[in-house]
Amino acid sequence: MEVTARAPGKIILAGEHAVVHGYTAVASSIDLYTVFSIRLRSDDDTVKLKLNDIGLDFSWSVRRIKEVLSHLGSPFSSTPTSCSLETIKSLATLVDEQSFPETKIGLASGVYAFLWLYTSILGFKPATVTVSSELPVGAGLGSSAAYCVSLSAALLALSDSVKLDVSQKGWSTFNESEAELVNKWAFEGEKIIHGKPSGVDNSVSTFGNVIKFKSGVMTGVNSNMPLRMLITNTKVGRDTKALVANVSARKSRHPDAMCSVLNAIEAISDEWSTIIQSHAVDDLYLSANEEKLGELMEMNQGLLLSIGVSHASIENVLQTSMKYKLASKLTGAGGGGCVLTLLPTHISGEVIDKLVEELGSFGFQSFTAGIGGKGVQISFDHSS
Repeated sequence: MEVTARAPGKIILAGEHAVVHGYTAVASSIDLYTVFSIRLRSDDDTVKLKLNDIGLDFSWSVRRIKEVLSHLGSPFSSTPTSCSLETIKSLATLVDEQSFPETKIGLASGVYAFLWLYTSILGFKPATVTVSSELPVGAGLGSSAAYCVSLSAALLALSDSVKLDVSQKGWSTFNESEAELVNKWAFEGEKIIHGKPSGVDNSVSTFGNVIKFKSGVMTGVNSNMPLRMLITNTKVGRDTKALVANVSARKSRHPDAMCSVLNAIEAISDEWSTIIQSHAVDDLYLSANEEKLGELMEMNQGLLLSIGVSHASIENVLQTSMKYKLASKLTGAGGGGCVLTLLPTHISGEVIDKLVEELGSFGFQSFTAGIGGKGVQISFDHSS
């Protein structure tokens, strides 16, 4: 039997940077996924990891994993624990034994997370594991969280900690307590990759839909609007820590002005969540709400520009989408990364194609995504 899990990426709709200072942010899942498939094996004694999108394959003998990670021993999949510094060193030993290209070394932490989650949840069992993703890496779309959530879900589906109906056809979901277990394990994986993640990305990827996040507290938002966004990856890398530090420094230099800006961003976040929860009584009402969201995006972008986190590449996207009377804003840390453009329900595919083509002339990559869909899902294939 082969088990497959998929988990969505995420975007910040409103409130980025303000959330670092205790204000509200609104985040949403998108219908772009990372997919893990695991097939337990009895015909050999290896754990094979195939990273399809980057063309890398790794293989470890179960004997070698057991030798290096013997302290993990019996898995306790129902009790998520943190990975110790000593275990990180042991994981490094296993990864260093592989042929890891120098140009891809930044992805090594994802392999650490894989080995640790696999051994912690399933123990020492041979298997073939494949992963593929529709999410660009390092673009602020929650690719690492979707990786950890889908991996944790697939592993738990093969453990004794969750009870799933393996006879179901197609994609199915976890119950609330099982999803929470997936989320806790994924958060531990995120900690291996990022050090001190907020927990927002893995929570959105696990549970889906839309959440409000403030001072460490997450609240679900039931979106009733069928929103679509054009997501444009500028492919400009950014230093998130440096951008956050620069905003904090500006806040120290101009406390009153920055307080006003951050309060305004929070007001936008609150209005976003109110609008998307309203039920559209007709097309006219829906169109009016989409227009309001577009205005909020434009205001939010202006405020983000004022705190110093925009970039020339982001401005190119804004000016190009403005030609088509479409509203855009950066999402995530800024300084490059991705930009959101709201696609109203009345917009034609021809207009979207023209916009994508024009954005492509800058070297940007654009793709459409639905907002606020389901979280992690699982399926079983008995033919494997």
